[in-house]
This record gives sequence, structure tokens and C-alpha cells, in this order.
Amino acid sequence: MTREDTVRTLLDRYGPSFAEQAGIRLTDTPSPLYRLLVLAHLLSARISADVAVAAARELSAAGYRTPRRMLDATWQQRVDALGRGHYRRYDERTATQLGDGAQLLLERWHGDLRRLRDEADGAPAGISRLLTEFPGIGPTGADIILREVQSTWPSVAPYADERVRSTARTLRLPHSAAGLAKLVPAAELPRLAAALIRAHGHEQELRAA
Repeated sequence: MTREDTVRTLLDRYGPSFAEQAGIRLTDTPSPLYRLLVLAHLLSARISADVAVAAARELSAAGYRTPRRMLDATWQQRVDALGRGHYRRYDERTATQLGDGAQLLLERWHGDLRRLRDEADGAPAGISRLLTEFPGIGPTGADIILREVQSTWPSVAPYADERVRSTARTLRLPHSAAGLAKLVPAAELPRLAAALIRAHGHEQELRAA
């Protein structure tokens, strides 16, 4: 199988991006970026990605698409939305963290993650450091955001964290961010990164395809 075949199989079997799966049409505007922050928070917990995505969809359906709407919701309303997405193991703590995170975003960056990006001069390391100030967002959550936003924030691209690079290495693909960026158009980098995350543990099957 050629590299091109491997990439196409990855995208066919393990796409789309996590934002796309959660129904987020990612643009460089405050609401979709905030919804990505919430999604990354949910994906960071030790819970299945499908459950995290379902919970993100429920929070969005409930109208909590901006930090102001999230903060104005009651704690119980947030718990209930998470429960409808079957995000029950961490629902109470997560409901509290989502409220606290929304307040931080409003107070420090006026509800706009682009201001956070600009404070970091668009540098991935700086963005990551600031993102980890949100409750519930650690290095894993920051990596999720940077992977997903790289086609929207050009200063971040190309971005591939160690989990992405590890799977790429096993599949005998380029295992640097710059190398992976040569395999697909810039707009597809988030999909390729997400596919490599999902493909972890299935490398032998892919190589035999």
C-alpha cells in the first residue's frame, strides 16, 4: 500500500474531524471556537469519544453555544444536558468546570478565544499554555484544540502531537507535523489528525488493507 493509499484509507475509515462529528462548523468566530473548547473539555475525560461528542451535541442543542449562555444556565441544567448525552460519570464535576471556564473566558478574553490566540502571538506553545488555565483542560485538551483548529488558525499549522505522530510512525507515514502536512491539503489536516488518533490500535489492520 502506498502512502497515498494509507492516507485515503485513514480518512475514509476514521474521518471526520472531531469538530465535524460534533456538528461544529469550525470558523474563526467566537461561538464555534467556544464549542470546540467545550468539546475538547469533554474529550479529555476518561470516557469514550462517542459519548463526549454526544454530550457536546446536547449542550449545543440546549443553546449553550457561547460562554454567556453556558454561564447563565443553572448547574442542574448543565448536568441534565450532559446526562442526555450519557456523560454521567463526570457530569457533576464537568457541569461546575464548564461554568467556571465560561466565566474565565468572559472575564479574561471577553468571551472570544481569538483574543487568547492573539495574547499568545498565535504560537502553539503559548496557546497551549493559556488553554490549560481553563478548568478541565490539560495538555491533552489543548492538543485536541490545536489539532482541530489548525486549518482555521494558520499560525498553528501544521500541528501534530505525540499521539498523532506515534500512529503515523507505526503506519510508516511521515511522523513530523511538516511531513504529514505534505500528504493532504491544509483544510484536511484536522481530519487526518483525528483519523490517526482514532486509528491507534488498528495499525496492523490498516497496513494489511
